Amino acid sequence: MALTPIPARRALLLAAAAALAGCDGVLPGGSKPAFKAIDITGAEYARSLTLSDPDGQPRSLSDYKGKVVVVFFGYTQCPDVCPTTMAELAEVKRSLGPAGAKVQGIFVTVDPVRDTAELLKAYAANFGPDIVGLRGTPEQTQAAAKEFKVFYNKVPGKTDTSYTVDHTAGSYIFDATGRVRLFTRYGSGAQALADDLKLLLAEAG
Repeated sequence: MALTPIPARRALLLAAAAALAGCDGVLPGGSKPAFKAIDITGAEYARSLTLSDPDGQPRSLSDYKGKVVVVFFGYTQCPDVCPTTMAELAEVKRSLGPAGAKVQGIFVTVDPVRDTAELLKAYAANFGPDIVGLRGTPEQTQAAAKEFKVFYNKVPGKTDTSYTVDHTAGSYIFDATGRVRLFTRYGSGAQALADDLKLLLAEAG
């Protein structure tokens, strides 16, 4: 896959959102958590997500309140970024021990034409029994990506089915109350993700 990094304008928007974040993420005593990822607490995007799981059941972020949720947009035929990101999340969940059960991973496909329900279910299961794959119609996928400011673009291949998809390579992290808190860039590493998840889990008590 020809990886497309977050466009500069979008990166600036993320940084601005972090700078303008409200007081929701302030710790007792007035200090903010020392997150490794970009703090986007208070952002006016990535607020809702409703798509179907592979069994056809509608799922939304509110279904996972009480857990720290990590949302990643990708596709099952992605050769590098997607499996690396999901494997890293699975590794971090294991490293957290029992607390890992309080972290919910969600994989949203940006390629619903090829990513059938059966394929998406099997793909998500590769990274753990509690990882959820979500898909929608092309129109629903586009709307979800717009809400999350996620870029994706089909890159034609030699045949109609051999195309790749450039897409934003990063994850959104929500706290246990369902508020978007962080954007973590691809390549930040498992330790940085683990540290941030521990902070959010500690907030949840």
